[in-house]
Amino acid sequence: MLELRPNCECCDKDLPPEAADARICTFECTFCADCVENVLDSVCPNCGGNFAPRPIRPAAKLEKYPASTNRVLKAEGCGPRKAA
Repeated sequence: MLELRPNCECCDKDLPPEAADARICTFECTFCADCVENVLDSVCPNCGGNFAPRPIRPAAKLEKYPASTNRVLKAEGCGPRKAA
């Protein structure tokens, strides 16, 4: 079962189960679209993989299969933002 993490590991933005801007890698590392595009250059800093939009679990399934409440945050940060 896919772990729906509640936040961006880079900026700590809340990413509820229905968030359309949540991105995951193959190891379920979770980041917001802004950090993926503007900080990480679309490469996961944990595993080196790429990102895909995180699927949205239907609300009817959340009761039986709830999203994670475990927040993960990179203590060392994610690096500098790309120049605009």
